[in-house]
Amino acid sequence: MSREVHYEIFRRQGSKGGWIMHEATGHRDAAIAAAEALMANNQATGVKVVKESYDNETGAYQSLKIFEDGHNKMKEEVAKEDAPSALPCFKPDDLYSYHARSTMARLLGEHLARQRLTITELIHRGDALEQLEATGTTYQHAIQKVSVAQAASTTLPVQQIVKKLQDLTTKAMNRVYNDEKRGYFPVAREGQFAALAHQLAQDSDKAYLFNGAIAHYLADATGWNEKLMRLLAILKEAESDKDVADMLLATVDSIGAEILAGSAALHELIGDTENLGAALWVLVHLFLGEKMEGSNTAITAVTRHFKVDDLPAARTAVAGRILAELKSVKRLCPDSLVDELKTLRRIANKLVLGQGKYLSHEDLIGAFTLRSKRLVTNEMVSEHLQEAGGVNEKVERLLLIEENIIGAENKRQLAKFFAPIITSPGFEQVYLFAKTPVLERLQRLVDLQKRVNRSGFQDVQKQEICDALDKVACETEGRSKLLESIEAKSAGPIEKATAILRLMTGGAITDGQLAERARNMVLTYMGKPGFMSGYAAHLARTKGAIPDADVAMNDLMLTLEKAGITTEAGLRALAA
Repeated sequence: MSREVHYEIFRRQGSKGGWIMHEATGHRDAAIAAAEALMANNQATGVKVVKESYDNETGAYQSLKIFEDGHNKMKEEVAKEDAPSALPCFKPDDLYSYHARSTMARLLGEHLARQRLTITELIHRGDALEQLEATGTTYQHAIQKVSVAQAASTTLPVQQIVKKLQDLTTKAMNRVYNDEKRGYFPVAREGQFAALAHQLAQDSDKAYLFNGAIAHYLADATGWNEKLMRLLAILKEAESDKDVADMLLATVDSIGAEILAGSAALHELIGDTENLGAALWVLVHLFLGEKMEGSNTAITAVTRHFKVDDLPAARTAVAGRILAELKSVKRLCPDSLVDELKTLRRIANKLVLGQGKYLSHEDLIGAFTLRSKRLVTNEMVSEHLQEAGGVNEKVERLLLIEENIIGAENKRQLAKFFAPIITSPGFEQVYLFAKTPVLERLQRLVDLQKRVNRSGFQDVQKQEICDALDKVACETEGRSKLLESIEAKSAGPIEKATAILRLMTGGAITDGQLAERARNMVLTYMGKPGFMSGYAAHLARTKGAIPDADVAMNDLMLTLEKAGITTEAGLRALAA
């Protein structure tokens, strides 16, 4: 995009006078100097310099005020004059602090991604600042957002904060422009940064100069991969020069964190992936310091450093990006909720290994709970169930979701989908009239009950679901007359009791009314005369055991316990 730039100088006379263009020039410094001269010589009560950028492609001008000064300032109330400043920064140097850089990186994220810039490069390179100024609206919107946020905690008007921030950023930009023109930033290439660190060790401006040298060193890099590799090359100098190792490590770590915190940079570094889930899988391995086949050179190199834990800020940035993506609304696997759940579980199991100083347990739980919440919405679950082939598959799909999400509220929401399914005519039809053997159908209902009881649903919801399943099981047994057929047999009480016990211990009797009925039948048979002697003989026939009374009693009590019948109830039945 081709641009032509000039600077217009405006002056104002009197407290109510309008702006009059004084002159125009093609040089920024000359324009500001001329405006300052007008004020110094009392030729104006107010001045401003406006940068005009002409876009040859669109034929439009973009205007940006880069300087303003004047004597006609609104008189403030005494209370406001004495109030503390609402500005987050007070001098240009404050814009280089960690929190200021983090704020700028957040507000200017899209611009930095388009220009392939880190925030350190932006605030140390004149050409990068020129590009930001040329956007006009991006720069102004960033200042306005900060001003509005600051105005919420002070009585100062937004316009006043905007002006102060503009003055502050203008001074900071002019500083960089002037420092570049006078060759203040040192020039260093690969292999020369350790020597430069020694040279700047006692300089009061060492951080500004050293970061500026690195920013200009990265300027001609063709992409994020090359920038990262150039940064990591500086670390090799730290290995051979322990005296400046801390300075080199801290600087490289800080700039590396700026690269790895951006989604655009990570996308380029990771390369094309099938979906967000696959990209996150790569990020998780990177964070844990585990090499993945097929990773590019920069990612592989960073992985090695993460493994030995010598880039804490960069590693924290990757952890932050992982959490941000987990909290985002973008699906991990857009084409399949099943794949989404499996991927989420796999990532969760892997990330648990890395929780600690970079990734807290609370942050992990919060991120996975939020993503789980988006998976149990009415729209998401209903769409997932519509794809099921029948009621059994619907239940399976609900249980699969439950096993792979976290959060008590999320599970409570999911449980609401069970009742309409297991109380529907279609569900009863499958279990009452299916051609499959009745024992298989009952065992299936018992298995569902067990899985529900193992779930994270609320106790009340578990009970409601299990009672509904037991009701279907009772109707299924009633139609097949399974227990009645045992009662009608000509066999004695021993054979009838053991037959029912086999059903109960074999997982064919659901908890609830059906189990209660079966237990009562067993206890009734146990109350018949000669039951224990007959049971001992039964053991001798079926297991080859010696018909000893103690052995028979122990075996019976163990079997009753497996069937859910207490020892006390069994002994009472025998005593009767």
